[in-house]
Amino acid sequence: MFSTVLGLRTNLVTHFADDPHGLMVAGHLANNGVGAIVGGSLPTSTALATLEPGGAAQYSFSISWDINGASIPALASVENSIHVHTGSIGTVLSPGNTSVRGLIEASRAHATVSYDPNCRPATSPDVAGARHQAEHFVAASDIVKASDEDLRWLYPDRTQEETMAAWLDLGPALIALTRGADGPVILTRGGRVEMPGESITVADTVGAGDSFMAALISGLAQLDALGTPARERLHALTAEDLQALAAYANKAAAITCSRPGANPPASTELGPLTGSLASPEGQPVAGRP
Repeated sequence: MFSTVLGLRTNLVTHFADDPHGLMVAGHLANNGVGAIVGGSLPTSTALATLEPGGAAQYSFSISWDINGASIPALASVENSIHVHTGSIGTVLSPGNTSVRGLIEASRAHATVSYDPNCRPATSPDVAGARHQAEHFVAASDIVKASDEDLRWLYPDRTQEETMAAWLDLGPALIALTRGADGPVILTRGGRVEMPGESITVADTVGAGDSFMAALISGLAQLDALGTPARERLHALTAEDLQALAAYANKAAAITCSRPGANPPASTELGPLTGSLASPEGQPVAGRP
């Protein structure tokens, strides 16, 4: 979830119940200044993370996904946002995925869109169906981020570079790939950058991809590259911009990996985006179904 700690005003379109887990979620969102637009009536979903010796996490899920009842406020939120992000289970698990798809389609005229497939084979084992869903959301997005694990599962018969190029052809301005300790790659029609992961002692990897995504969006906000009027700016990012974005998001992921749990860095830890023509203050952002 993307909160005001990275300078972005944010609403989260979600589902949780008035139960102990839901109250924990509600309190965490409130403490981080994130507005919640809540639909559905089933119990709060849970994900249990089990850590392997190297700090990598495996997940087991008890999940329901339905934002019925939140459609009108959710639509109002995306229509008043400069950027909307979606991904993971919310884009594949029915019946809520249909609502998410509608919100993304409605947001295109008002906002830039980002997408992170964050594939979970345990909840969507149909790889062909997941691939179809992913390509639909890639085509509807301006910014796409995926992990090497995502691409290996979705496209086992081609290289990650081939998939990034194919996704770029579907329409996005920017494709970012995270590769754990090997670091990120960012690809646009005008250039490509890659860098190694930062050297850290890993506590665990929970939340690293989300931290990378949040910092990428924050960095783009500082570059004035979010929002429908900024699409031309987004498509014209320079090699210097891409290098700065990769370093900024890489640092956010590394800080998250250096401490237990999904504990992303605050803007005071990251500092401003450097090495580009970034604005000193990012634009406000809202919306994450």
